[in-house]
Amino acid sequence: MSVELAYWQSTSIRLVFALVAVLIPAGGAVYLYLFKMMSFMQSRLGPMEAGPYGSMQLLAEVGKWLQKEDIFPRKADKLVFALAPYVVLLSTFLLVLVVPFGPDAYFVDLDVGVFFALAVSSVSVLGILMAGWGSANKYSLLGGLRAAGQLIAYELPMVLAVVGVVIQAGTLSMQGIVSAQAEGEIFGFGGLGNPFIITQFVGFAIFMIAVQAELSMTPFDMPIAESELVTGYLTEYSGMRFLLFFIGEFATANIFAFFASVLFLGGWTVPPFITDIFGIEYDDAIFNVLGPIVMLTKMLLVTFLVYWARFSYPRFREDQLQRFAWKILIPISLVNIFVTGVLKVVF
Repeated sequence: MSVELAYWQSTSIRLVFALVAVLIPAGGAVYLYLFKMMSFMQSRLGPMEAGPYGSMQLLAEVGKWLQKEDIFPRKADKLVFALAPYVVLLSTFLLVLVVPFGPDAYFVDLDVGVFFALAVSSVSVLGILMAGWGSANKYSLLGGLRAAGQLIAYELPMVLAVVGVVIQAGTLSMQGIVSAQAEGEIFGFGGLGNPFIITQFVGFAIFMIAVQAELSMTPFDMPIAESELVTGYLTEYSGMRFLLFFIGEFATANIFAFFASVLFLGGWTVPPFITDIFGIEYDDAIFNVLGPIVMLTKMLLVTFLVYWARFSYPRFREDQLQRFAWKILIPISLVNIFVTGVLKVVF
């Protein structure tokens, strides 16, 4: 017996799940990687006082920022300054809409889901430019301009890296890409499916590098370089609005990791030999429960790569950053598209 929900009811439920899908993984990643993994890499324990093993430290940090005064610079454009962090966060929530977590566990299933995701991922640059301009601070403006140049440069290799996956899967649908990997074969062997990280490993590497740059994380953190720009476009922010930028950065890292899991790691599916062992099918309702768990596991693995790079490499110079995008990543991604297209036609 199925229950028919009104539009406002189904929309409200989806909104709650969207908040959970964005905020809970973001908080978990901050604790696991920013507080603990980075500490262990530097031979220290990290936060230990707030809660068991420092597990409540994130709540303490949120409480601290909520208590701080929300200051507007005297000469700031108050409307633009105030709206900037919400525009950045909007991009994150739009991205999660097209990520499938199971056969029926998704917010929207678009035939052009990949196109939609790549389009809305660029909305964040508008928020960063708004923050840089609205702050009426030269450091902030320089940070905003750096961020705009960087995000435009690295969106191109990101899009081109995804094109190889789209060619191989033959669809722009996120669910279609998941199905293509689950039902595919590698040289006639279907026990593992055909996760595109094997055939599109170059695309995966380019995609992850571009994600690092899109997030402005080390070694691509020129827009917020503390030693040069006093945290760039974030300089004048405090209190709740600074917290929103913080949430947006780490939540977007997780959503991009979900996106990479769908494109290259088979999404919410598991290798076919596992489903054969347990006698289940991908369209079974059980995957609406198992799927989110599988996606969360893959997301944590991909996010680990993002934070590992963040804590391991020095910052690029601005000229090195631009040269790396235009002279290395883009040509390699074009070659990858050409080779993928040729092999798609031949085989």
